[in-house]
Amino acid sequence: MTETRSASITELVKKYGSQLLRFINSKVSKAEDAEDILQEVWYQTSRLTNLNELENVGAWLYSVTRNKIVDNYRKKKTESLEDFFYQDEDGELNFKDILPADDSHHPEVGMFQDLFWEELMKALDELPEKQKRVYIQNELEDKTLQSIANDENENIKTIISRKSYAVKHLRKKMRRLYNDLEN
Repeated sequence: MTETRSASITELVKKYGSQLLRFINSKVSKAEDAEDILQEVWYQTSRLTNLNELENVGAWLYSVTRNKIVDNYRKKKTESLEDFFYQDEDGELNFKDILPADDSHHPEVGMFQDLFWEELMKALDELPEKQKRVYIQNELEDKTLQSIANDENENIKTIISRKSYAVKHLRKKMRRLYNDLEN
């Protein structure tokens, strides 16, 4: 049966608030992020003009919540890539210092970030699927190489080798961008 169509925001918060927060907490690592996501869900709900016309408010709330979690994940993925690529003493190529989180005072940095992402995604797409998957899971999703090996039912040395080939390929492809930045 459909839910009462005359549910007010207050009633929805009382009925679904703790359920949604538990759901979000199971999907994100930080309590602050979970609270922010829930606040965005309630904000979007409050702006809905046809709330009383929704057939199943609970399903709609969970759908909005899932979308907000995905949005948060995408945003975090962008931030975690800022841990990449600057040249250290060992010759490791990394870009951390040139991709600051706040580029509001430097529009050229924002433009470089866009270019960086575009080039990185192109280079990742050139990799064999298994190498790409290992690299993304390890670097973007913060999974350990051992957990990837366990998930893939592979030897850890195989996973390390795939990651190594991926890194070598990305270094080669991203070198031009790095050199352009130095000049």
